[in-house]
Amino acid sequence: MNSIKTFALMFVLILLFAWAGRAIGGQQGMVMAFVFAVGTNFFMYWFSDSIVLMMYKAKLVKEEEAVDLYRVIKNLTIKANLPMPKVYIIENPTPNAFATGRDPAHAAVAVTRGILDILNQSELEGVLAHELSHVKHRDILLSTIAATFAGAITMLARIGQFGLMFGGMGRDRDNEGGGGLGALLIILLAPLAALLIQMSISRSREYMADEGGAKISGRPLALANALKKLVDAGKQIPMAANPSTAHMFIVNPLTGAGLAGLFSTHPPLARRIELLEKMEQDFKMSGMPKIIS
Repeated sequence: MNSIKTFALMFVLILLFAWAGRAIGGQQGMVMAFVFAVGTNFFMYWFSDSIVLMMYKAKLVKEEEAVDLYRVIKNLTIKANLPMPKVYIIENPTPNAFATGRDPAHAAVAVTRGILDILNQSELEGVLAHELSHVKHRDILLSTIAATFAGAITMLARIGQFGLMFGGMGRDRDNEGGGGLGALLIILLAPLAALLIQMSISRSREYMADEGGAKISGRPLALANALKKLVDAGKQIPMAANPSTAHMFIVNPLTGAGLAGLFSTHPPLARRIELLEKMEQDFKMSGMPKIIS
């Protein structure tokens, strides 16, 4: 299902760019935008994970450089029947983490220095199990492409601004382009479209990764405690994160309340903790869970 969603997202990107190209540059603009979108899709599939890791200056670490972190991840991958992912550390004091990659065989897990400083071992296991659940269910390519998709849509908005400034460029000789109106629609709708795509992909997947991670680690409360710590620390030490990648992190690196919270890419913390606490009670009633297959 995630593979279908991934290729559907890539197809929508092609259609969206073609429409925007026609709205701004007529027939010629549509052809140029189509070629650009196809190239972007190819690049996203093979290199989007590298782009995100580079964006946050994530450093690939060897086992001898992070013995404890490697030990935790190795134990969890054995439980979840997954190959060992590449391990990255981001030298940032804000505690957070994300996973990326094309598939489980080409996965990477990145954690900030801050998360290693404030979580105990059981809480860290809970967070890493959450990320490995994303890997196991192949959320990582979908979320990484969604991040690049959101960035591409933001770029469309900027192109729309340029087209509006030079309104005549939207009309070719046959008056096929939408000109200023098309550019205005792109400016108004592109940011909203990017946000809605991130929300639709992220919120449900976070609930599922919480559940899957709790089953892998067997410690729902440890994950719940970690989530609370991460959110509280994030408010104290905000992270300079790119909005297009915010949905990839285990907790939203962009703080916000009110309307901003309503449109957050992540589900409410209270609800996530409530569901994890319910899982803890279920575990006590029925015994430790089986590892998800």
